[in-house]
Order: sequence, then structure tokens, then C-alpha cells
Amino acid sequence: MNKHVFPIATSAGRRIPVKMQALCADITTLQVDAIVNAANTSLLGGGGVDGAIHRAAGPELVEACRKFNGCATGEARITSGFRLPAKFVIHTPGPVWHGGRNGEPELLRSCYLSSLRLAAGNGCRRIAFSCISTGVYGYPKAEAARLAVDTVRNWRESELPEEVMFCCFSFEMLTLYREVMAEYT
Repeated sequence: MNKHVFPIATSAGRRIPVKMQALCADITTLQVDAIVNAANTSLLGGGGVDGAIHRAAGPELVEACRKFNGCATGEARITSGFRLPAKFVIHTPGPVWHGGRNGEPELLRSCYLSSLRLAAGNGCRRIAFSCISTGVYGYPKAEAARLAVDTVRNWRESELPEEVMFCCFSFEMLTLYREVMAEYT
């Protein structure tokens, strides 16, 4: 696997290494502190990666999510991982693509930032992001990959997480993420 290490400055000015990698895998099998679910605003499960995470975590996950009474696009919520190897699931509804003139880039960036904040606040050292909004929500894949890598690379609010994985659902996405990360090295 190609791992890229990017030194970033924390708010205290200290530079720390953040490891980023892209892999093609089933996110429900990853042994990390948290996985980030590309959820819908109900948080009650759906298709794609959202459905796969809910099925693998078990019925307790939907019950935990029900207590939130939904989540706005660009925000995030955290639950236990229940039957998953990951301790936590961070749920973030991404934007539906409408041509990019309805705040989609800002909302997608907010998904990543909100998730990083929750991960840091819950002591997560290793997290894995799904490819938020790039499935049925139609966000252009190359633009989404660039925004995701750029947002994580410029994360400066905490020393956590130390390692971020972009868990891709196809080799096409894997290639895009690796190309974007290579541009920074």
C-alpha cells in the first residue's frame, strides 16, 4: 500500500506527521478506531456503504442513530461500532451534486472537518473515510478525492487522528486518491 506522510502544524505550531493512504477494501472489515459512514440525513441506513455499515454493525446501530433524530448535510454524529471491528462509526451526510453552485464543495469539506473533529474529540488515532457523496449522490469523483485529501492534509485543529485512510469502493477511486496524494509529495 502507498502511504503518504504529510507534516502538518497543530494550533500550537508543532509539526506532526499525518499518514494518509488510499486502499480498496470493505470498510466494515477495517480495524481502525473509527470508520466514517457516507450516511443519509435520517442516519437510519440506506444503500451503498451506508447499508453495508448498518448491516455489519447490527440492529443496535439504527437504534443508536434514531436518538439523533437525523443529521444535517455537512454535519456528523458518532456512535459505537457495535459488531464492527471499529470502535466508532462517524456518520456524515454528504451533499447531492447539483452542478457545484449550491454550496456542494463547502458542504463536502464540512463533512470531512466535522468527522475529523469528532474523531479527535473521541481519541481516535486511526480513521477510515468512505468516499463521501461519490455514489448515488453524484459528486464528481476526481473533485471529491481532491477535496478530501486537501481537507485532511490541511487539518490543524488537533494532533489526532494520526492516520487517515480513504477506503475506496473501486479501483477507479483508488487510482484517483493515489494520484491526488502523489501531487503533494
